Amino acid sequence: MNNFKTIFHTPKPIVGMVHLRALPGTPKYENNINAIIIKAVEEALVYQKAGVNGLLIENMHDVPYLKNEVGPEISSLMTIIGYEIKNKTQLPCGVQVLSSANEAALAIAHSAGLDFIRAEGFVFGHLADEGYVDSCAGGLLRYRKKIGAESVAIFTDIKKKHSSHALTADVNIVETAKAAEYFLSEGLIITGSSTGQTPDLDEIRLVKENVNIPVLIGSGINLENIKNYWPVCDAMIVGSHFKKNNFWANELDAEKIFQFMMKVNELRLLDFN
Repeated sequence: MNNFKTIFHTPKPIVGMVHLRALPGTPKYENNINAIIIKAVEEALVYQKAGVNGLLIENMHDVPYLKNEVGPEISSLMTIIGYEIKNKTQLPCGVQVLSSANEAALAIAHSAGLDFIRAEGFVFGHLADEGYVDSCAGGLLRYRKKIGAESVAIFTDIKKKHSSHALTADVNIVETAKAAEYFLSEGLIITGSSTGQTPDLDEIRLVKENVNIPVLIGSGINLENIKNYWPVCDAMIVGSHFKKNNFWANELDAEKIFQFMMKVNELRLLDFN
């Protein structure tokens, strides 16, 4: 089975978000498949040139999101894009399919030769924008076994952003993390309350101290605060900060990505020394 160190050969990798343009059948789709593919590959190459260590493909513009399942018009195009990005950049690459379409993400990753997926609702349930999202670990890992995709790692959100966790208010984030580890998650993703918001530093520290799998920060990291979060995590997923005006839907800011990676390399050097 694949694992974190097999996928990422760099300490504390930085994973850049590739937010795909609206895909076929969704309200914002603009009837140009080639443009979607070209734009996604262009962004991946910008990340590669700036020195980012991995990529995560996501259908962020497909609002409003479906829950748990998407059609073949989505998964087939995401497979093509994933394959193109992986082959052109040779970077570690993953995929997330909104919302909580985790089996579709596994199928895409397996067919496109990607390395990991980001899964929602792995353990416990939560109330998201799209409605109630139930836990999926048992079915998802069995599906991975069924299709022979065990080389695809599963990194899982816990206490996910854009969600209410009132049903599990008596289960703290550490217990949630332990449950995800017990249910064979290969990495835990911790976020703030919404896209671009910083997560709680103390919560990350507590989770890191209580599990033996990698802990990834999934939102809110920027050039100013990275030094605070650097000691307590194993990787960072960065999206909004790499865009112009720090807004996820804007164009990538290549100079900002380059400056961020310069800071990352400084922190790595300090760790090494």
